[in-house]
Amino acid sequence: MQLFDTIQSMGHEQVVLCSDPVTGLRAIVAIHDTSLGPALGGTRMWKYASDDDAITDALRLSRGMTYKAAVSGVNLGGGKAVIIGDSRTEKSESLFRAYGRFVESLRGRYITAEDVGTSVRDMEWIRMETKYVTGVGGNGGSGDPSPVTALGVYSGMKATAKFAWGSDALAGKRIVVQGAGNVASFLVRHLTKDGATVFVTDIYEEKARALATETGASYIKPEEVFTTACDIFSPNALGAILNDETIPNLSCQIVCGG
Repeated sequence: MQLFDTIQSMGHEQVVLCSDPVTGLRAIVAIHDTSLGPALGGTRMWKYASDDDAITDALRLSRGMTYKAAVSGVNLGGGKAVIIGDSRTEKSESLFRAYGRFVESLRGRYITAEDVGTSVRDMEWIRMETKYVTGVGGNGGSGDPSPVTALGVYSGMKATAKFAWGSDALAGKRIVVQGAGNVASFLVRHLTKDGATVFVTDIYEEKARALATETGASYIKPEEVFTTACDIFSPNALGAILNDETIPNLSCQIVCGG
């Protein structure tokens, strides 16, 4: 990757590489655009195949946050961060506090929050080192954003269903949900309660099967996610999954995810 060429071509203002050998922290903070206000975006923890993959994800996600803030009419810019590591085995208070110190060093240019692989507890550890974090628990904290995110996806799905079919009813609709994390779990509960026929998958099979058992959804293998016949496809895992190779395999009329 030609890093500076890539940053310039995507319109980023700043990319910060964070390293703390004592805690094992390896993180990237990408600030895309602060024209409307400080950059807001979650911190993702993922075991990337390479450093280039991690940087690419941070750049892509932070640019998306700029557009989301602008479309929503809020006085915020776009930012995102990734921590390279396995969120199931490599978390520690010291690692997130070290990361919090890097966030603090940006003096409010970047405000962090939860994303894939991070939790309210992680945000509270970050909060020990900086005020520039949201999604913490307790009095005055916004807590886990997943239920609200899922409600937004669900509401958007109903709105697009009304546009496509003249009714926002989802009963009987075949819906494929990719992901079985926090957002996807809340979404699947909404959909099955409405009487939709839901198919769920995740790279962690045990999570997807547990969610399917709990809600009455059906489990499908990850490799079947694009080819399973459905009315609505809802991606709620990692991004960049719709491309020239996968789109032709979709049979749905609606794509609506978080």
